[in-house]
Amino acid sequence: MKGSRLATLLGGCALLAASLPLWAQSRPPAARPWLDRRLDVERRVDLLLAEMTLDEKVALLHGPMAMPFGPFKVPPGAIGSAGYIAGNARLGIPALQESDASLGVTNPMMARGPQDMSTPLPSSLSLAASFDPALAYAGGRMVGTEARSKGINVQLAGGANLARDPRNGRNFEYLGEDPLLAGVMAGESIRGIQSMGLISTVKHFALNDQEHNRMTADAVIGEAAARESDLLAFQIAIERGEPGAVMAAYNLINGAYGSENGWLLNDVLKRDWGYDGFVMSDWGSVHSLDAFVKGLDQQSGEQLDKQVWLDKPLRAALAEGRISAARLDDAARRILRAMVRHGLFENGAERPTVDYDAHSALARRQAEAGIVLLENRAGLLPLAGAARRIAVIGGHADAGVPSGGGSSQVTNPWRAEGVMVRTLTLGGEGLMGGWNNVVFHPGAPLAALRARFPDARVSFDTGAWPSAAAASARDADIAIVFVYQPSTEGFDAPDMSLPFGQDALVEAVAAANPNTIVVLQTGNPVRMPWAARVGAIVQAWYGGAGGAEAIARVLAGDVNPSGRLPLSWPVDESQLPRPVIPGTGAGPLDPVRIDYDIEGADVGYRWYARQGLAPRYWFGHGLSYTRFAYSDLKLTGSKTLTAQVTVTNEGDRAGSDVVQLYLTRAPDGTRRRLLGFDKLALAPGESRRVSMSVDARLLGRFDSKGHRWRIKGGRYEVAVGRDASEMLLGGSADLDAATLRP
Repeated sequence: MKGSRLATLLGGCALLAASLPLWAQSRPPAARPWLDRRLDVERRVDLLLAEMTLDEKVALLHGPMAMPFGPFKVPPGAIGSAGYIAGNARLGIPALQESDASLGVTNPMMARGPQDMSTPLPSSLSLAASFDPALAYAGGRMVGTEARSKGINVQLAGGANLARDPRNGRNFEYLGEDPLLAGVMAGESIRGIQSMGLISTVKHFALNDQEHNRMTADAVIGEAAARESDLLAFQIAIERGEPGAVMAAYNLINGAYGSENGWLLNDVLKRDWGYDGFVMSDWGSVHSLDAFVKGLDQQSGEQLDKQVWLDKPLRAALAEGRISAARLDDAARRILRAMVRHGLFENGAERPTVDYDAHSALARRQAEAGIVLLENRAGLLPLAGAARRIAVIGGHADAGVPSGGGSSQVTNPWRAEGVMVRTLTLGGEGLMGGWNNVVFHPGAPLAALRARFPDARVSFDTGAWPSAAAASARDADIAIVFVYQPSTEGFDAPDMSLPFGQDALVEAVAAANPNTIVVLQTGNPVRMPWAARVGAIVQAWYGGAGGAEAIARVLAGDVNPSGRLPLSWPVDESQLPRPVIPGTGAGPLDPVRIDYDIEGADVGYRWYARQGLAPRYWFGHGLSYTRFAYSDLKLTGSKTLTAQVTVTNEGDRAGSDVVQLYLTRAPDGTRRRLLGFDKLALAPGESRRVSMSVDARLLGRFDSKGHRWRIKGGRYEVAVGRDASEMLLGGSADLDAATLRP
């Protein structure tokens, strides 16, 4: 049908796109049969695509940023967010309103006004430290609910890049160094978002593991190593979460940009993995029309590219026969398929009510589950009620908990009326300099500790002068030093130190009071030259809404810490595959080579095990206020491994443990790899049987010549570990030789 009376009256006004789903549902299915929800997804897409003109198809393939950034304005019809693809009034296609994403719904440049607030979740590394897929799903569903309430239908979420370097400014958005953990947690977060009738991406595809010179950096790695590490994380996330879109990366991979890497997009993603959603670019990452041939389906944030490649240049190439009409239909079909599959045609008008109190409580539970107790000498924690004088020092603990910077940052967090948000502007050169800020999300750890210890004198010192902080600590029973390390998109930390003189601050306080507790609020591991001189170290990451209360509850013992490190913690930079960040000293547009073949697939704990190095803390490390024991490990083999083990809480406190199953030896030699994990809560004295079935790809090797995963036949040795180094209970089983599709 070429038009209705309503569409004629409104003349295709762009503002109509926002309300299309409401009136579109009222049209008879015979008039617009693709709106009939009784039909399957492919039939609806077939019907719609057959009705579209060339201009209407091309219009789906590109769109602008939708924020007031520099000379750019919010386009008509956009609600104000990261990106916008206009709707189609004639056909009833809703607009795509695209927002960042994983850590809460952003409001960039206050595009939707100061009244538009969102619940900030803890950093993705904190979520990964929980080892709890159910929490990832719940957090995703929370983000999806808040996005829907604002009229947003695409969340630019699902960061699945591996943490290959502990200085990466964007690690806080990702989920650690292990492909199984990262893939499972990203997949569950995506699944949660999409359960609310939205599209989620998975990003940044792929090997976007460094921010320094990210627009020119070339990630060089062999196919087998890539398939067994970063690509496996994405593959697991896609299988588990079924995201509607994949966002390509800025960087190059083996000489070709992520947005126009035919091997990555066409061969791996679409052919080998059978991915049938669409590939969108990152903002400003498209360099030529060749990207469309190489697998890119949609150009996002088009103002940041030198040209809108997927408009006039694409039309010319179609007219000249250089690009086929079939490829145009394929791209449009992929976008429409995602929109139909995830309910965008039906869900646009309905705005769910948001329970911000409940969402803040969920964020607090995530923060509690992700806090890692790194050290606890002489049982200093949990704090005893006898502590009458507590000195709280540093870290802006009087204002809130820090957050990572860049496009994912919730700059306008939901808060009670009248509560101010403290922002520290760091700045810097380049496009991302204006985004390099630390927002301290309320409430304040100082207030949370005072509420938890009403009978104690809880003092505060800013930590600006170590001598004054030391004097404050000397007069206290307990000193709690809050320190933070900023992390942000667009910049890597030059080293693993704490900035702003905070290492010296901790040294001074620890010298004044042996009962010093350090609360780290960082997006990455830090050096900690003072580690042996403090009583306890707590990694609280970036805590989001409720982060302050989570810290207070863990310190007080109301919550038994159960977080485990999702990435290994080197002693210093000398232990890394690349002690100096590649491209250090290069100009912003100079080409940079990152040789990931140094470690290959052996990322993080696998690198340290291979090299015989002992990091400060291994992947999986985390202490508890109780004790857990393992017994009766039983293994079965054949096509894959299945493990059963009994876990017992031997202490006098309830707590949660993360059972970690590792491969320790395969028929081709010693090999360290996480095979499975499970988190369970146990009462004092309680035992529970845990069963884990292993993804066979984790046992195999990728054969790039044969284009298959190969599992060698023979004996495999595995163990239940306290972390990736301390193996407590081992066993073995035989597997049959097998091959698996890529």
